[in-house]
Amino acid sequence: MEFNVKKLASDAGVFFSRAMQFTEEKLGQAEKTELDAHFENLLARADCTKNWTEKILRQTEVLLQPNPSARVEEFLYEKLDRKVPSRVTNGELLAQYMTEAANDFGPGTPYGKTLIKVGETQRRLGAAEREFIHSASINFLTPLRNFLEGDWRTISKERRILQNRRLDLDACKARLKKAKAAEAKAAAVPDFQETRPRNYVLSASASALWSDEVEKAEHELRLTQTEFDRQAEVTRLLLEGISSTHVNHLRCLHEFVESQTNYYAQCYQFMLDLQKQLGRFSGTFVGNADSTSPAAAPSPPAVAAATLPAVPTIPVVPTIGGVPNTVAEGVLNPNEVKPPASGTRKARVLYDYEAADSTELALLADEMITVYSLPGMDPDWLIGERGNQKGKVPVTYLELLS
Repeated sequence: MEFNVKKLASDAGVFFSRAMQFTEEKLGQAEKTELDAHFENLLARADCTKNWTEKILRQTEVLLQPNPSARVEEFLYEKLDRKVPSRVTNGELLAQYMTEAANDFGPGTPYGKTLIKVGETQRRLGAAEREFIHSASINFLTPLRNFLEGDWRTISKERRILQNRRLDLDACKARLKKAKAAEAKAAAVPDFQETRPRNYVLSASASALWSDEVEKAEHELRLTQTEFDRQAEVTRLLLEGISSTHVNHLRCLHEFVESQTNYYAQCYQFMLDLQKQLGRFSGTFVGNADSTSPAAAPSPPAVAAATLPAVPTIPVVPTIGGVPNTVAEGVLNPNEVKPPASGTRKARVLYDYEAADSTELALLADEMITVYSLPGMDPDWLIGERGNQKGKVPVTYLELLS
């Protein structure tokens, strides 16, 4: 391999010159060219942007993928320029386990049916999480990563070049200053004694040599000043582009918030649907559990929810608590339901609820209703009244007040 000796020597000389200038500046023995205040503000804003972008990027990665091993694996795949394999989300894995458990316990049993319903909701939650992670990675993480690996690397490279140009400029200024001082010293002490003409010739020759050295230093200074100004302008343009970076990141941030909002809205709706299903079919599950469980010793008659006093059962009458016998048989006519003389309570509605049929009462979140229990009712349901309207309401949608 051939080397250009002259270029190698020149580069070595430039390197040592910059190192000497940098060391003298740190020791306070050399002057340093200061950048203007606007340029310094641009540099400070660029550094601040880089530091906070790195922190936001890393923490967002933790938010989307809490598992550090998985993050390392994704990082390696990215550096190897290979596609990251699809990974099952925690919700999808939980849904798989619940479905398998339901098959083992029996999909027709109350527990098995509930596991299937909850597992399906967990699967939908896992799919929503996967979609959110994908959207956030493309619309938010990728632009931040592109800035750090693209624009910021270019800015850092040009800043290093500008730093070298400044060191060269200050080194030329120092050489010019020394050359002028030596020229002035040589010109101030000439030897005009006739007895020593040789000394006068030497002094005049030294002055001429330093004059040539001053001219050479001034020429180098003009060149380095031009290179420094050109590099400063290039770096300034790149630093001013940070404003465009902020605008781009702001747009990406809005997209990230929109994706996160849609994700949590989907999760909320999925859980509301699941809660309605469990509340609506809880009576069926209880009935199935009684039919599939082994025979047990006779137990006392069922009572209403422990938090509500039940109306005593009146035996051998055509009505029970003012309600026809059809209530005990599972058929409820709201118009025939009469509240008990005592045992009613106020309740606050926690969530909206849509009535499945005419026997149920539709609910609105945060409204207040009157509730009470009737003998023979499913403990997961109560009778609710709102003005002239009444019907069955699920207990899970209520906050009972004292």
